[in-house]
Amino acid sequence: MIENSRILVTGGAGFIGSNLVEDLLSRNNEVVVLDNFSTGKRENLQLFANDRRFTLIEGDIRDYKTCQKAVDGVEYVMHEAALCSVPLSIDDPMLVTDVNIGGFVNVLYAAKEAKVKCFAYAASCATYGDAEYSPKVEDRIGKPLSPYAITKYVDELYAMNFHDLYGINTVGLRYFNVFGRRQDPYGAYAAVIPIFAMRLLSLTSPVINGDGSFSRDFTHVSNVVLANNLALLSKDEKALNQVYNVACGESTSLNQLFEALKSALAQIKPEIAGISPVHGPERVGDIPHSLASIDKISSLLGYKPVMMFEEGIKATAKWYVDNLVDK
Repeated sequence: MIENSRILVTGGAGFIGSNLVEDLLSRNNEVVVLDNFSTGKRENLQLFANDRRFTLIEGDIRDYKTCQKAVDGVEYVMHEAALCSVPLSIDDPMLVTDVNIGGFVNVLYAAKEAKVKCFAYAASCATYGDAEYSPKVEDRIGKPLSPYAITKYVDELYAMNFHDLYGINTVGLRYFNVFGRRQDPYGAYAAVIPIFAMRLLSLTSPVINGDGSFSRDFTHVSNVVLANNLALLSKDEKALNQVYNVACGESTSLNQLFEALKSALAQIKPEIAGISPVHGPERVGDIPHSLASIDKISSLLGYKPVMMFEEGIKATAKWYVDNLVDK
């Protein structure tokens, strides 16, 4: 794990970003966060506000001068800033393209100019698109099903091209349905687990898109934190300038997710046990099934999930109860 270094975390006020920041500061690193708070939350950074090793730059990755300021003096970059929503990308593809591609290139080029040691970035399992085989392996993708998926694949192409042209080392991490503490349940494009959790806690039936058979490789955020550290610290030339799945290698249907989350929350609030879901229409752009092979990241980076689905759901359920009930 990274220690005694200076790291930039773009999107550090977000769900994943703030977990990365907390982890890095716990091991005596200096951390610079660049965030415009379009989706990130100021409260996610309150814990670190008085830490002398923490620096916040409020700004937009679409502004290159701001990116130059953010990378000044840093050794590593964890690039998390993006608009991470399939529905939003369908509603506003121009905005998502501008942020996810234009902003990505700004940060990547600024990092290259600053001669950072390595640039790890959030890729996405959405890149696999309509690929029907399972589990998903990194070198076989299908046709993207949303503008969001296209933007994340284009980022991978830019990263590979920048290594070829300029020599900057990059590692792309294709996250598979990350969940955990600080994941926002309130936004218009909130993810399924926080939405389900808040509806159950309010004793309201969650809506499952489709019949609930769609499945995902739900991945606790602690696994993402580990993968980012392993990516940036790798000294193996074969392991750098690659793209990796970050997941648990477990398939969980939406129906199974609902039952597991209901069970975990009912341990804390027993009346939840009697709630049943409501089924609605399938969501446009959704991939039916998404299961990762983690063979590559295990082999080349030494990755092994530190928290599997069942344990992660229990921990996440407790966090929502402790932090968001009656708020």
